Amino acid sequence: MDIVSPEKRSRMMAGIKGKNTKPEMLVRKLVHRMGFRFRLHRKDLPGSPDLVFPRLRRVIFVHGCFWHRHPGCRFAYTPKSNAQFWHDKLEANTARDAMATRALDALGWKVLIVWECEVSNLPALARRLNSFLAAEQR
Repeated sequence: MDIVSPEKRSRMMAGIKGKNTKPEMLVRKLVHRMGFRFRLHRKDLPGSPDLVFPRLRRVIFVHGCFWHRHPGCRFAYTPKSNAQFWHDKLEANTARDAMATRALDALGWKVLIVWECEVSNLPALARRLNSFLAAEQR
């Protein structure tokens, strides 16, 4: 049972952003500080990646653990109320993510997914990002 009214829950859910989220902004600042320049949300690429590095042919998606079902993460829970709706919605999200990743791979782009929970450990994330982005520059 939900603790807020359906109308209030609807307003709360409508307020959740898809772009320029806190985790995405942290990743953007970190990558920029590392000296990499990028484009944002290119709609001409499958899945409209969050960060695009055209010269490197690399893209980064910053996924929310809940919305994109981060395997094994405590934030990737399924709500108890309206369970079938949430199951269907979240499964559709993961299917769409997989389709975008396959399409980008087929076009010759390398894909990195950064999960929301990974942003809490910035030194480890910086190493992972540097490894992904600097591989082409060596």
